[in-house]
Amino acid sequence: MRRGLFVTFEGGEGAGKSTAIAAASALLTRRGIVHLTTREPGGTPFAEAMRGMILNPSFRGLSADAELLAMFSARADHVERMILPSLNAGRWVLSDRFTDASFAYQGGGRGVPVERIASLEQWAARGLRPDRTLLLDIPAGEGLQRARNRSEPDRMESEAVDFYDRVRQVYRDRAVAEPDRFVVLDATQVLEDVVTAVVRELESAADAWLGVPA
Repeated sequence: MRRGLFVTFEGGEGAGKSTAIAAASALLTRRGIVHLTTREPGGTPFAEAMRGMILNPSFRGLSADAELLAMFSARADHVERMILPSLNAGRWVLSDRFTDASFAYQGGGRGVPVERIASLEQWAARGLRPDRTLLLDIPAGEGLQRARNRSEPDRMESEAVDFYDRVRQVYRDRAVAEPDRFVVLDATQVLEDVVTAVVRELESAADAWLGVPA
């Protein structure tokens, strides 16, 4: 059986990932591609419980290492129980964030050494990497304003702007380092244009996966 495609959506707060994933899911449904949508932290009952703790504003001041290990604890369960079984069964997986977020948030934002995150990527996440990553890029201040207008900020949304500036820079650096995997989309555009760009990228990936002649 042909393996499914693992597609992740990355970006800072307020980038519009949820809307982008909904549009991508609708496209795959139209194309007859069986898929699931999920998120990180989350995706399994255990990981969703971990999400509640990680994002809980009551835990401000949590150490960077504790945060990183909590993220990878949730991710290990997510990979083993949901992502890998789905991919191996031929289903696509669309995920709101994955390990790139740990390099950006815990690495860039918190200052955790990259080597420590890479080690956990190999162990806890079994070395799994996305086939395609759509990075919705938006300046930190603009994205934060959107997020905070939308709802009360959670623990991860409550940092100062310079934290998110560092997060954004790591995302952009990773996109430069892996141009074959990353597609960078300008999330400052009107939402309809962002959705159009997402659908265009996924149409191309779906054609290739389905064997549709170029």
